[in-house]
Amino acid sequence: MLKDIYVLGTGLSHDGSAVILKNGEVAIAIEKERLSRIKHDGGNDNLAIQYCLDALRITMDDIALTVQCENFVVPERNRFQGERIFKGYPKTPLHSISHHLAHAYSTIGTSPFSAFNILVIDGCGSPYQQCTEDLHPSLEELGLSENGLSGLICEKDSFYHYDGKKLQVLFKDFSKMDIPKGNTVQMPTTKHSIGGFYAYISQYCFGNMSDAGKLMGLAPFGNKNVYTQEAFSFENGRVFVREEWKTSLKTPALDYSTFQKNFQYYADIAFWAQKEVEKAIIYIVESRTSLNGNQPLCYSGGVALNAVANAKMIQKGLVNQLYIEPAAADNGLALGCAYYGWLELLKGKRKQHNGNTCFGISYSDEDVAETLKDSFPNLNVTHYQNRSEFLSSTAKLISEGKTIGWFQGRCEFGPRALGSRSILACPFNERMQLHINQNIKFREDFRPFAPAVLAKDVHLYFKHGFESPYMILVDEVKEEWINKLKAVSHVNGSARVQTVGGIWNKPFYELLLELKNISGHGMVLNTSFNKKGQPIVETPQQAIELFNESELDVLAIENYIIQK
Repeated sequence: MLKDIYVLGTGLSHDGSAVILKNGEVAIAIEKERLSRIKHDGGNDNLAIQYCLDALRITMDDIALTVQCENFVVPERNRFQGERIFKGYPKTPLHSISHHLAHAYSTIGTSPFSAFNILVIDGCGSPYQQCTEDLHPSLEELGLSENGLSGLICEKDSFYHYDGKKLQVLFKDFSKMDIPKGNTVQMPTTKHSIGGFYAYISQYCFGNMSDAGKLMGLAPFGNKNVYTQEAFSFENGRVFVREEWKTSLKTPALDYSTFQKNFQYYADIAFWAQKEVEKAIIYIVESRTSLNGNQPLCYSGGVALNAVANAKMIQKGLVNQLYIEPAAADNGLALGCAYYGWLELLKGKRKQHNGNTCFGISYSDEDVAETLKDSFPNLNVTHYQNRSEFLSSTAKLISEGKTIGWFQGRCEFGPRALGSRSILACPFNERMQLHINQNIKFREDFRPFAPAVLAKDVHLYFKHGFESPYMILVDEVKEEWINKLKAVSHVNGSARVQTVGGIWNKPFYELLLELKNISGHGMVLNTSFNKKGQPIVETPQQAIELFNESELDVLAIENYIIQK
């Protein structure tokens, strides 16, 4: 009998994670924030690695190879340091790869295509000297040269082609780091990166570089012609951040009260920033695909989570087939590292991935019962022996206007709740948008919610009917539905749609089928099972605690329904 081959991948960046492949397929994966309960947590990966080892009941002795993506050290950030769990295992080979290469391999391992182009766009990748793939063009051809930390030159976007066996670099662009020095209008990451620009505007509007998704949600409230300066310049296929616009931004939101008092001001800035970013992304896609056109495109890096820009790429006909890696930000680095180890270093066979993103631990009814017994003995609990009855009861509660905490199976890997750790509600109940924001998630009132809809029915409600299983594409609500779907449509009539099929995440698919049987609509409001400032829940304990703390009406956890 052949011995199983385990490959460990890990990313030492923000949004850290660990992934273990078993014979070339994802066996377990987890984001560090789900365990530490610190949003966007990264650096030292002990927690995530131990979780994965324990889940598979193996040790580092069983790992054939470890591949990591290690960012350059930031000394004052202690959580990026510390002894790692495999220090005492010299028999385990350790290999390091660069940032964009890891992003690229995360798409190679999970893409539905056999041969394709790969685009990576983010805020900052690896320094030039740490890049481990063949580089084109050279720094000299880009007019750049390295000179210590102040002159550190890092990746900002990369374009590759994968022919099914080999990865080829077609174009890589670099930029100097812009080290913050207290200047409120200084770019916080790579000077000329699209991701760095968007991170700065997020910092300016919300006081946090990591609120890019919130910024995208704020943009539709903005006015069109308030800010008209060009944020970027374009030259020979390269994007540069201009300087002139910085003089207009002199009032950063230092706290939430400042943001509230000046909501329209920040909304106008968000609108402008989003439009400028869309122009820059479109320019790069047009420029890069001209190098090797008529190929499916796989897309990764933090900028790939901009669902509005992604839809524009399709609408403009720039790509004929598009796959966006669900964990496109740095949480996906570990995935790419693991696949690089399997495919490139061990020369394993590339295996077809079924699209699944749920890679966490499974919790049984016994686990739920134990948690209830130990910590929550006085709740109103019903345990269903019949799965159909459980689904029917849950669907009925949703159609009656109840808010549901939905905890089923293995947790998602990536930033979106796709039906394993979700808060669900009726999308036709207009009050849900404000109620969930204020009383359940405890977040800003303007934040929109997404509709999850049966894939076969998406065209009934949405103009373009995009296939969007990972909630990374924005569509337009059809005019006849706009007044009926206010809970899941944004102020501009858009919606970040999730299409749900039956290939993976079967419990969520079956719930939507049951909702269609009851209400005539296989659709539900779907948002992540967390509250503001916290990661998505991972364990039954965390799910029940949030249920108790909020105004959630029901918790549907495995085969239990808990009501207040």
